[in-house]
Amino acid sequence: MNQIEYSLDELGWKPSFQEQLSSEEQDTTLPARVTKTHKGHLVVSTGKEELLLQIAETGVGSLNEQPTVGDWLLLNKETQVPTRLLERSSLLQRMSPGQEIKLQPIAANINTLLIVSSCNTEFNLNRLERYICLAMEADIEFVMVLTKADLAEDPQEYLEKAQKLHDSMPVMVVNSKDTESVKALQNWFGKGESLVLLGSSGVGKSTLLNTINGTSKQKVGAIRVGDDKGRHTTTSRSLHVMPSGALLIDVPGIRELQLYDCESGVYNAFNEVSELTEQCKFADCSHKNEPGCAIRAALEDGIIDQRRLDNYQKLIEESELNKENIAERVKRKSESGRKKNKDSKYKWRK
Repeated sequence: MNQIEYSLDELGWKPSFQEQLSSEEQDTTLPARVTKTHKGHLVVSTGKEELLLQIAETGVGSLNEQPTVGDWLLLNKETQVPTRLLERSSLLQRMSPGQEIKLQPIAANINTLLIVSSCNTEFNLNRLERYICLAMEADIEFVMVLTKADLAEDPQEYLEKAQKLHDSMPVMVVNSKDTESVKALQNWFGKGESLVLLGSSGVGKSTLLNTINGTSKQKVGAIRVGDDKGRHTTTSRSLHVMPSGALLIDVPGIRELQLYDCESGVYNAFNEVSELTEQCKFADCSHKNEPGCAIRAALEDGIIDQRRLDNYQKLIEESELNKENIAERVKRKSESGRKKNKDSKYKWRK
């Protein structure tokens, strides 16, 4: 595969990754970053060349260790076969959509999450709070980008609603087709910094990416008239080197974002609610009819609103339930004796 050559630093290599290498690995291996994933294989870049790796699916118990876009692998210098996956600085993951109980990694080693929504009926506070919880659990910076401002009667209305979701969250309202409008995002596009772009289909992620890059490589899908929903335009996770030197990971539109083991992220995202739960008279307060309930008192005083409370409780329950389901499945597999090799098996070819 032909490509422009990059240094490891330009691909997002940090001292924290270098520190993980033993003296032997520094002599015998070569770092490579995962730049694209498809079912059954992925593309990695060493900076000088790209390699196509075919991978076998790992077992449920180690699925969050399956390579994803943004990961760093060590390749044997002679065979170019991966030897191990480097420890991640951050990981965005969710429960896999559908009926099967398993985890799905979204992107790894991310510095900033760009949460993309649009100024139309797609805008949904409950859904946006899910993205915020995901970012806070991964301990990464997050920015909300509201697109299609040029098509909205009152984009300020969407801005004000979004700003109330989290005090420290920057909210940018843009016209994704206008170069001047998206310039405000450049503050987060530092050289060697890794960002991920998440949002529903049709919110303008591909258009935004095209405008920032000054290209038209991404296919753009039209919004369906009547419901403001779009078709999928990004079909695989991929990493793009931006003109600024930042690395942007684009993923297919997310229609379902089930949280897993994300209680800390939820507590932090809903800090005004979680702090009040500590003030309830009873530790196991359900916030319904118990005396001395700080949550009920705050609702009556207008300190918190019912929608936020309902979503907080829903996300906590969902996260805990999914964690229990994953643990139970791992336990059943272990007890049945059908253990899978926890190390991914690779075959490779250029």
